[in-house]
Amino acid sequence: MTTLKSKLHDDLIDAIRARDELRSSTLRLTLSAITNEEVSGKTARELSDEEVQKVIAREAKKRREAAEAFAQGGRAEQAERERAEGVLLNAYLPQQLSDDELQQIVGQAVEEAKAAGAEGPRAMGAVMKIVNPKVAGRAEGGRVAATVKRLLAG
Repeated sequence: MTTLKSKLHDDLIDAIRARDELRSSTLRLTLSAITNEEVSGKTARELSDEEVQKVIAREAKKRREAAEAFAQGGRAEQAERERAEGVLLNAYLPQQLSDDELQQIVGQAVEEAKAAGAEGPRAMGAVMKIVNPKVAGRAEGGRVAATVKRLLAG
């Protein structure tokens, strides 16, 4: 079984051979970010596939934010490139939860938290503790928090 990091490396080699500049530069930057994460801290270590996914998700989020900034700054061409890089990185991440699926998971967690005695907006932390392990890597934190707030309020 190949690891996610080795798949990225193999795809980089294929992109270089195909002279796909966008793909090869995006994968190079992502592999560089993974390597930086591996050597940060006191000792170097090999990242697990889950940790590599977190790095890829962080890089994809950077691309989305950069695309928005470039679009607001009137640099449509650069914004489009950032969006394309984000789409390319999203292919390496697990399928994101739909709004309905996320709402169902959060709804169950709210019921669990209420059964445990948590009430109102102060229950946010308790609900997030229940929800986060269930949606790890499949939904962005801000999206989850917004759904939790909406269900606790309503």
